[in-house]
Amino acid sequence: MKAAIFEYARADSIAQACSLLAEHGADAKLLAGGQSLVPMMAMRLARPAWLINVNEIAELKGSRRDGAVWVTGAGLRQVDVERDGELARAVPLIRQGLYWVGHVQTKNRGTLGGSLVHADPSAELPLVARTLGASFLLRRSGGERTVPADEFFQAPMMTATEPDECLVEVHWPVWRGERVGSAFDELSIRHGDFAIVAACAQVEIDTAGRCVRAALGIGGAAAVPVAAEAIARSLHGTQLEDATIDAAVESIGQCLEPGSDVHATAEYRIHLARVLAARVLRQARTNATGLARDTRA
Repeated sequence: MKAAIFEYARADSIAQACSLLAEHGADAKLLAGGQSLVPMMAMRLARPAWLINVNEIAELKGSRRDGAVWVTGAGLRQVDVERDGELARAVPLIRQGLYWVGHVQTKNRGTLGGSLVHADPSAELPLVARTLGASFLLRRSGGERTVPADEFFQAPMMTATEPDECLVEVHWPVWRGERVGSAFDELSIRHGDFAIVAACAQVEIDTAGRCVRAALGIGGAAAVPVAAEAIARSLHGTQLEDATIDAAVESIGQCLEPGSDVHATAEYRIHLARVLAARVLRQARTNATGLARDTRA
């Protein structure tokens, strides 16, 4: 199939993009990498009347440390994010998640913000954002607002972004501890395919080997990425022994609402979530102690 007829405009600034969004409202879509939008248009699952190209807006391509957060522009190419060594050292879970995203060709065009706004419940970057508690700077002609990740993702392919708003920046919390480790893993039919279930974790360990901070997230097993906050809190003060981790993730099904399809039943997705959650917590613990490093980091 071919895309339905649409009008096209290229915005040279965020202000111009917001002005065009305000003018055309829900009939307009922003075009960045196009790795999700263009195939949906070709299948006529999306039929925007206007496409607004934001690829040339330099303001959307910044990457910098700002105190306790790392700020990334929404227009950064995924390949550039993956190759950013400073960002990887500050927020390693982003690079670990990007390892599983698509293929070289799609990452050369796909953008950070595009993946987040697309909000596929099995996608890697939304899962990392939800797990770490990232926040999203949205701008419109009349002003701007910041939305936390737990409010940003609302349903499959649906976010808190209003029709006249543009995602400008993503603010990723930076864990400042000296012994911080993270890990990401997933199961898919083939590498680069949509995850049947994905999991990621980040932990901080003190000099006595006790967990002082933990984050755990599951993707592909609910309508939106899930941060298993109660399980993460239950690990505080422990040595993150294998038995402790296994006991903690046993109840992970209580925070999930998986569906069944041709690839997996709901019950199997819960089983996978339990297995992958334990796996990433163990790997994050190992990475934090410095005994071994995840080669995908």
